[in-house]
Amino acid sequence: MRNLMEPPATLLPADDAAAALLAAGDPAKAAAAHPTYSDAWAALAKRALDGGDAVTAYAFARTGYHRGLDQLRRAGWKGAGPIPWSHEANRGFLRCLHVLSQAAAEIGETDEAERCATFLRDSDPAAAEALA
Repeated sequence: MRNLMEPPATLLPADDAAAALLAAGDPAKAAAAHPTYSDAWAALAKRALDGGDAVTAYAFARTGYHRGLDQLRRAGWKGAGPIPWSHEANRGFLRCLHVLSQAAAEIGETDEAERCATFLRDSDPAAAEALA
């Protein structure tokens, strides 16, 4: 039985075509063909961050984050409640949130880094643990 004081978990719809294109290896092609697919933006952001380009990583992660927020709202999310890591289609948004926190920290935007880290933990502690 779920806690009636907590909003229900939000589960984003899967995008099999975008996932297949991303799995083919080029996140830029996946993002261009499926710009609402947060996981492609997360992959671009991670690649930029790993390459030492925190500003580009921040931009890619912010794009995926906002596209994910749009999808969450369409899925019934009201700004609060669980966004489970266990649901594969949620992972792109959660990955963007994680990389956004990291990139914000690298460019000295401490408040944004902390806000994103808190949002990730609040969305699903398992996501924060898996991405740490």
